[in-house]
Amino acid sequence: MKKIAVIGNNSGRNAGDAAILGCLLTDISSRYKRVEFAVPTINPAFVRKNFEKYGVKPVSLLPWNFSVKILGLPTLKTVLGADLVLVTDAILFDRKLYNPLYNYLWTLAKILPLAKKKQIPIVLYNSSLGPVRTDAGKKALKAIVDCADALILRDKESVELLEKLGFEHPNIIEGADCALNAQVSSDKRVEEIIRAEHLFESGKAVIGFNVNSYVDAFVQTDGSTFGRNKLVELYAETVDKVIATLDVDVIFVETQHMDLGIAHQVLQKIKTKERIRLVTNAKYSYQDICGILKRLALFVGMRTHSLILSSAMGTVPVGITTYPKNRGYMRTIGLEKNLIDFRDLSLEKYVELIVQSYENRQELKNQMVPLLVKEKTKARDAAYHLRSFLRGHRD
Repeated sequence: MKKIAVIGNNSGRNAGDAAILGCLLTDISSRYKRVEFAVPTINPAFVRKNFEKYGVKPVSLLPWNFSVKILGLPTLKTVLGADLVLVTDAILFDRKLYNPLYNYLWTLAKILPLAKKKQIPIVLYNSSLGPVRTDAGKKALKAIVDCADALILRDKESVELLEKLGFEHPNIIEGADCALNAQVSSDKRVEEIIRAEHLFESGKAVIGFNVNSYVDAFVQTDGSTFGRNKLVELYAETVDKVIATLDVDVIFVETQHMDLGIAHQVLQKIKTKERIRLVTNAKYSYQDICGILKRLALFVGMRTHSLILSSAMGTVPVGITTYPKNRGYMRTIGLEKNLIDFRDLSLEKYVELIVQSYENRQELKNQMVPLLVKEKTKARDAAYHLRSFLRGHRD
């Protein structure tokens, strides 16, 4: 058996991260035989329950195993005991660089070179790089790039970052986000959720909304901030205005546990509460969430993976540039004009963007889908690029 270590944010708290892991396991398992996966996680029960069929071994990162999340003996032993290490998702940024409860970059910059010395192959697998703004962060990222055998990067912004920093690598491969190939729960399961949550009952079109507790933390450049309270007020007013203008219902679709607090703040401020429903990944799987996203007329999101999952389901997304990767993704699917920056964010402009996108959604979908097909293929084909590391294990 070939042991593959999968390093990512696999806590079960983020539907996008769960979709990344699920699709990665599917793509690799369908192409190679006699492989097993070791997945470091603070939630072994979640990984075991949801991905057991792939031969996954959860590696507990809980404190009694001498670990502070990613920093500790479990990750070190997993990496050094692997035949191949995959680093996935968008975990290589330098915000809170020295806090292992939040940041992976510094820890991996220390551990991965040790694997390189043991000649263990390291691949950045459909990964996104940055943002990195500090000298220490740039140094840590270079250490990881230098010891990687292949960089399969999911967006142009990551390649541009390497060029900007002057980092060179002989094996850069164009990939895409694993989560684009997320599967949907069965129609029966989705109908059960619709009945349980009283969704789509009025027969009116439904627009999805998603709000993010980070607000503009990842795109601040001058020390100023948009402000959480200001965002809550604006979001509530936007929802009320959209309902009044388009005569639609709204479902808040939250894909990260930590966003539930701000979502409930927004819901409390909305005046037309009877037109609102809430669906979250705290209760439902990413496959369930995808089943709801697929039935929406339009989706308005802040989390990058809320935009990715909605578009993957064929629902046109509209968003705020809360992360640089939001712009990168929307540019990739031809919908960069469906984004608004915080510096331009106002009730009037946001509502105008949503209304225009709703009225032109079929045209936008026709523009988006062909590009999505290409991205889904690139995401799936990332597994093919592992063939030199998994010789003798192909189906």
